[in-house]
Amino acid sequence: MTLAFDINCHFEDGTGCGFPGPTLYSFLFKPIFGDADSSLYFNKTMLLALLGSVVIVGFFWAAFRKPKVVPGKLQMVAEAGYDFVRRGIVYETLGKKEGEKYVPFMVATFFFVWIMNLWSIVPLAQFPVTAVIAYPAGLAAIIYVMWMSVTFKRHGLVGGFKNLTGYDKSLGAILPMVMVIEFFSNVIVRPFTHAVRLFANMFAGHTLLLLFTIASWYLLNGIGIAYAGVSFVMVIVMTAFELFIQAVQAYVFVLLACSFLQGALAEHH
Repeated sequence: MTLAFDINCHFEDGTGCGFPGPTLYSFLFKPIFGDADSSLYFNKTMLLALLGSVVIVGFFWAAFRKPKVVPGKLQMVAEAGYDFVRRGIVYETLGKKEGEKYVPFMVATFFFVWIMNLWSIVPLAQFPVTAVIAYPAGLAAIIYVMWMSVTFKRHGLVGGFKNLTGYDKSLGAILPMVMVIEFFSNVIVRPFTHAVRLFANMFAGHTLLLLFTIASWYLLNGIGIAYAGVSFVMVIVMTAFELFIQAVQAYVFVLLACSFLQGALAEHH
């Protein structure tokens, strides 16, 4: 089906069909071309990710291809977005001296995540790309590699290990236990939760939107029309709430990436 529900199914319509709630198949899409066993496999989420990347690159290219001292509206919006990430996240977490070289990457990550989230409320698209775990996991993996590289580059092999395990000889007898916990937390748990936090929020948000949207249509019959109106109001409320959550999740994802780097750059004592 092209929709997440049967359009011919309504409350008390005599067909006996039950409420067609969202399922896992609401997050799976048939390939646009190729198949699961093909190297040319390409589906809707890949298309949205590609379009999102084009939108971001196109927006910043249009805004800064001919920069002016007195910025126009487009350049002003782009500068405001860039400066928000630079000053509000990177500088606040890493400081200007250490953080400046990471600003372009963090700005790109923030806007990529945000646009991938925003597809959820765009007509025809109506699906957050980050609700597919592969995308948050891929981004988290890139940041994880950067974090580990910076850690060992700054502190060396032994110093990097101490940094990741929270080595502090003043802890005495409990030092081995602390080192095991810190190593497990930093090397395994952190990258996992970094990806899952974004995925779970977008997955849950999209599920709720689907739930109220399907309910609005399903109840649009007989006495159910009154309830359909309430459900449709919830669709509007949840859409507005999703707009907020989408921006917050992009912010949190980048903030956590910066906090990982902050720990990597911190001097070990």
